[in-house]
Amino acid sequence: MAVDPLALSNQRPKMSASVPVTTGQKIMLILLSLLIVAVAIRYPWPTAKAFVLFSTLFYLAFSFYKLLLLRLSVSSSSEINISEEQLAALIDYDMPVYSIMVPMYMEPESVRHLVQALDDLDYPKDKKDVQLLLEEDDEPTIKAVECMSLPAGFRVTLIPESFPRTKPKACNIGLAEAKGKYLVIYDAEDRPERDQLKKAVAAFRRVGDDVVCLQSKLNFYNPRHNLLTRWFTAEYSAWFDLSLPGLSSLNAVIPLGGTSNHFLTDRLQDMLGWDAHNVTEDCDLGVRICRDGYCSRILNTTTWEEACSSLKFWIRQRTRWLKGYIQTYFVHMRNPFALCRDLGFVNFLHFQMLIGGIVFSFLINPLFWFLALLWFTFRLEILTSLFPVPVFAMGALCLFAGNFAFVYTSAAGCYRRGYYDLVKYALLTPFYWIMMSYSGWRAFLQFFANPFYWEKTQHGLTEQS
Repeated sequence: MAVDPLALSNQRPKMSASVPVTTGQKIMLILLSLLIVAVAIRYPWPTAKAFVLFSTLFYLAFSFYKLLLLRLSVSSSSEINISEEQLAALIDYDMPVYSIMVPMYMEPESVRHLVQALDDLDYPKDKKDVQLLLEEDDEPTIKAVECMSLPAGFRVTLIPESFPRTKPKACNIGLAEAKGKYLVIYDAEDRPERDQLKKAVAAFRRVGDDVVCLQSKLNFYNPRHNLLTRWFTAEYSAWFDLSLPGLSSLNAVIPLGGTSNHFLTDRLQDMLGWDAHNVTEDCDLGVRICRDGYCSRILNTTTWEEACSSLKFWIRQRTRWLKGYIQTYFVHMRNPFALCRDLGFVNFLHFQMLIGGIVFSFLINPLFWFLALLWFTFRLEILTSLFPVPVFAMGALCLFAGNFAFVYTSAAGCYRRGYYDLVKYALLTPFYWIMMSYSGWRAFLQFFANPFYWEKTQHGLTEQS
């Protein structure tokens, strides 16, 4: 097929973040801002009380939503399990060609480990179609690959230097060259379980035609490197082992992870691949899959990654993720009525919670932390009028039930993953939330100042294990 890495923005521009905020959205934002400012000037205290009430209701709803997903994650329909007997029944000559794409940039230190991990996958070697997607100007990584003798089925696809410089643009070029019936994305530092491809094939043969994506679980091979990796591991364990399976049991819209997504290649090509302008292309694709009438499921297999152990690079990575969530929200909310019609009302609410709600919580958290600090430090009576008795009661419930929900989910994720020694670190996750809120505001400002900038995560900071 013809290679057009910008196919989505060229053919379905309303579904692309190539225009971050449309003219209509700008007008609505300006009018809404002017209205809020005018009302705040005329009725400052009632406006503040209304905002506090709205935020408190949101916190309550979001907390119980997290607990609901945790409860549903233990249901039999939450994820697809493939037994040893089902794997043993697969016959090598009957296996389809499987395309594996690995976008890389400035990662020469990862090449040897990556090639070894992919070559070790328990899948017929003559049925593996592996593309290393390398940028044309990435001389260190290209030289590292040239110094190796690549196994059969491995090839290099060079990505021309052009705007935007993003991972999804590279993936779209690789998608056009893919030869397999199925396709999976891995990152340079990924170490998938050896039988993951076979499990995906068995799972696709079990599910209905409406399932076009299987999301594998992600976790880390360096969870105990430092305090940051312990927190990061608790978050990933809660998200991939509890939240996403809970969503899957509801047939809800699933924000995909950036790696280990297994696709039906032809369906993905029909959907025009990824949005090259979205810096969290996986989240956006998960929403588009649902809007197009398909669905994603969670596959019970794990890909091991390197948890970012540097605060500097963690903030850059988290900023990019949250900026992509903002991009995704603005793209799909260009026409809320069409979004509700495509997703259905229940999935429309899931979208609001998962995409908009996560960003909104990170942005408003510092304000309520500041108000709490003022109250406990100075006991300002003026603050009590912001919290009438009903609002104060809900706020107290949020303080205990809400914080419990998030801490408990992190602890339960560690426990379910078998990281029993990390459960205690989940009690310290409120400090982790401070870093996430900082990244959230950084993402919010960057969305308007530099929406397509891809802040790359530095890998290779921890020894391979």
